[in-house]
Amino acid sequence: MEYRKLGRTGLDVSRLCLGCMTYGESARGNHAWTLDEASSRPLILKALDAGINFLDTANVYSDGTSEEFVGRVLKDYGQRDRIVLATKVHGRMHVGPNGMGLSRKAIMAEIDHSLRRLGTDYVDLYQIHRWDPTTPIEETMEALHDVVKAGKARYIGASSMYAWQFAKAQHVAERHGWTRFVSMQNHYNLLYREEEREMMPLCQDMGVAVIPWSPLARGRLTRAWDEATERTRTDAFGKTLYKVPDADRRVVEAVATVAERRGVPKAQVALAWMLSKPFVTAPIIGASKPDHLDDAVAALSLQLSTEEIAALEEHYVPHAVAGH
Repeated sequence: MEYRKLGRTGLDVSRLCLGCMTYGESARGNHAWTLDEASSRPLILKALDAGINFLDTANVYSDGTSEEFVGRVLKDYGQRDRIVLATKVHGRMHVGPNGMGLSRKAIMAEIDHSLRRLGTDYVDLYQIHRWDPTTPIEETMEALHDVVKAGKARYIGASSMYAWQFAKAQHVAERHGWTRFVSMQNHYNLLYREEEREMMPLCQDMGVAVIPWSPLARGRLTRAWDEATERTRTDAFGKTLYKVPDADRRVVEAVATVAERRGVPKAQVALAWMLSKPFVTAPIIGASKPDHLDDAVAALSLQLSTEEIAALEEHYVPHAVAGH
């Protein structure tokens, strides 16, 4: 396993982050394809044994059960301080007023709920899951600063938003002497590269770590274009992301061509492409089968040529902003 600093912090994270949205009770939340605890546990342990020290979840994943699964595994693993544990806040957690968003009330309540479910007294990285247009950013940043000063989070991060919003949040924090974001978890892969226009250069300029979600485009880069899975059939959010079928198909076919010539699975090629980008710290990988983890680790050693990278990128066309 390889490790990098998380942006300009002193924190060492594995070059792969295990995304834990895959793990949770399928009857709760919006993800009917998630794995139960018995099926999740060996995959999380396999990732830890492979040297992955960076785990990402969220309060909203499977109505909090993802955090519960992860917390119980880490308790049994018994090496909490060796793990970089990340979770997120923003999504709706209960009906009625104040059930979601980034108000001070929501943040202060949800960090405590997350810590209880995770079975720990701190998270290493506490992230806002999305931008909240209904709450002043000053209120959000001060609340997050107080979470850090209370010892409940070591660092804070952000997720998909416009570059101007991220810059504004950082400016507000700096102006008031509050804790700044150290990471950006954004939507980025071979089928969606709009983040290269503004967000990635901004993160590089500010020394912010980039930990992209959906590096395999929800599996679309790992299989034939017309092949469907239970997730593609039931993933309502995923259906909103990729809507340029002709161009996207050509990108998927280019991945298949490079993979066939190399004699490796398509997942390795798609991840190796992402890992070749200097602004990417650690892509967030999902793993519902052991070979998903094997492919992810193998991608760290797969060095693509300049010609292969060009072939993978040549069919890309501009996409509408998606994932915010």
